[in-house]
Amino acid sequence: MDAVSLLPQISGFAFTLASFLAVISIIVVVHEYGHYIVGRWSGIHAEVFSFGFGPVVCSRVDRHGTRWQIALLPLGGYVKFLGDSNAASGKDADVIETARVDPVELRRTMHGAPLWARSATVAAGPIFNFVLSALIFAVLIMSSGSARDPLTVDGLLELPVSQSGIEYGLQEGDEILAISNVDVPSISDGEAWGEFGASLPVEEVLTYRVRREGQIQDVAGPILSPTVVRFVAPRSAASDIGLKPGDVITAVDGVAIFAFSQLREAVEAGNGQPLALSIWRDGAPIEKTLTPRRTDEPQQDGGFAAKWRIGIGGGMAFDPATESVGVAAALTQGVAQVGTVLQMSLSGVGHMIAGDISTCNLSGPIGIAETSGAVASQGLDSFFRLVALISAGIGLLNLFPIPALDGGHLVFYAYEAVAGRPPRDNIMNVLMALGIALVVSLMIFSLGNDLFC
Repeated sequence: MDAVSLLPQISGFAFTLASFLAVISIIVVVHEYGHYIVGRWSGIHAEVFSFGFGPVVCSRVDRHGTRWQIALLPLGGYVKFLGDSNAASGKDADVIETARVDPVELRRTMHGAPLWARSATVAAGPIFNFVLSALIFAVLIMSSGSARDPLTVDGLLELPVSQSGIEYGLQEGDEILAISNVDVPSISDGEAWGEFGASLPVEEVLTYRVRREGQIQDVAGPILSPTVVRFVAPRSAASDIGLKPGDVITAVDGVAIFAFSQLREAVEAGNGQPLALSIWRDGAPIEKTLTPRRTDEPQQDGGFAAKWRIGIGGGMAFDPATESVGVAAALTQGVAQVGTVLQMSLSGVGHMIAGDISTCNLSGPIGIAETSGAVASQGLDSFFRLVALISAGIGLLNLFPIPALDGGHLVFYAYEAVAGRPPRDNIMNVLMALGIALVVSLMIFSLGNDLFC
């Protein structure tokens, strides 16, 4: 293998690494800035704001006396407040003892500040992560808009000509009133839309009743949910064989299909066996073989179900026309999406602990890096959606009641509020050491998942 043949692999690795560092940088900086700014507002002095760990690459001191620095290992960050002995906010007894002679100076330390100030400062990191996620979701909603009601054709996808030889008559601008004599509900009504899709006949050519230039007429159109690839999941069977958005799967193991439901049934029926796919791409047929993977999918009842999946998402046979979404509505939907992510994450953790689903669902740094590179290659929208998802997950993880994490500190503060005094230093030191050991063990376990799952 010569150097020239290695270039694509090197450039691919560099892109993946750059994408991963970009994701981590955004999330870490926002999280730590939350600690920093709320601490400053609360009267607690921040000595160091560090992006990364290890030897300092560059730094500067601002007018507030905080040293902002970039360290060599960009896999996290921390804010060290006055009175902290380390990045995990352990108590520096010498600094605290010295500050006791000056009440004003003691108030500026993390451990001498009022309980409310310490609690707000610690909670701010995860809260800023949730805010970042909600804002990203809101911006994405505003940029993409919402489907116009009534459902209107904006752009037709390029699909193979139907085997029946009937040409599709749908046109851009058609308002779709009914399909196969089933009235089209509002696409924003998820339950009604799901029932509508399930009620449509599985036929290659359907009759669409449309309003075109004020006139109602019936035209031929493709099945509403064809086997077109709209989305390819990172690190999936489809990604491994190079499926791309826009591909149309026309047959599985030699059996012709045209509906996404048929594809799903064929994958499930294969029970994990390799499948030969016939694909229509840019007007030309190609052949691919992939092996579906067992996936734990969240259900409406909060549980999970194991399914065979190849890692693609489908959609309608056309792009629907959209209308703009207001700021208030987008923010409301963004907050709701964060709530959904948190609910699904908690449910997943609970089911992993109970042994109901595989612990391989927990990804480590390698998995996150591979996902970052794959998603970033699909465009900025996909990249920032991943940032929003991981940011919400990091915020939730930091709220777990584990010593050394933000949630552990909040538990200590809750104890102090009830008992009237903080836990003894020797007990705190033992608990912090156990917490750090647990966090390191979790990181090693997730890294093992990346390598062996």
